[in-house]
Amino acid sequence: MEGVSKPANVGALLRTAHAFGAAFCFSVGAGWDARAARQADTAETPTHVPLWRFPDLDALALPQGCALVGIELLDDAVDLPSFRHPLSAAYVLGPERSGLSPAMLARCRHVVRIPTRFALNLAVAGALVLYDRLLQHGRFAERPVGSATGSSMGNPVGSAIEGALGIAAGSTADSTSGVACSMSGGTMHGSATPGPATPRGTGHGAPRFRRTRPDWLKATAIAEK
Repeated sequence: MEGVSKPANVGALLRTAHAFGAAFCFSVGAGWDARAARQADTAETPTHVPLWRFPDLDALALPQGCALVGIELLDDAVDLPSFRHPLSAAYVLGPERSGLSPAMLARCRHVVRIPTRFALNLAVAGALVLYDRLLQHGRFAERPVGSATGSSMGNPVGSAIEGALGIAAGSTADSTSGVACSMSGGTMHGSATPGPATPRGTGHGAPRFRRTRPDWLKATAIAEK
């Protein structure tokens, strides 16, 4: 953080950094009420994560090999979705109104922008950057693209839903890849073809719908009339 003074923003950003596993936090020329910041930082981050408070930019010292990455809404900055996060990096954000100072921007090895119409809240911007880093370096499994055909494919959540709705595993339903199609901007037709099967336990299974209304729903409709 550079030049940040609002304790609520500071506390929320510290808590966010702690949640995403930051190795340390730092501030440059920033002054805030630490007691008030703790109201937003309910995780009490400074007691768990080192917090370095540098009086000015000249005093800023980062670990060897740690790249300084500035987050600023500039036209010539790299868009966050296209940015390749360094393995060792420190991210610095400025206040919403003035942003990072020219001297801080010159000190940064990379400058990244979150492609929004206007500047975001400090803590929100920090959360987006750290989440993007997590997605890039977290080595998570790929997102499933389609829905599996048939029943819940061994998914306990899907099995519970089927049991609650009283849908038999072998019943006939419009279980197609229509959900995935609509999410990707396609059109769901009355008779669609089944999508590719999802491996057991890795997806939610195909959506299944009733062809008839249950008795309790009919009774409710009659009572409302």
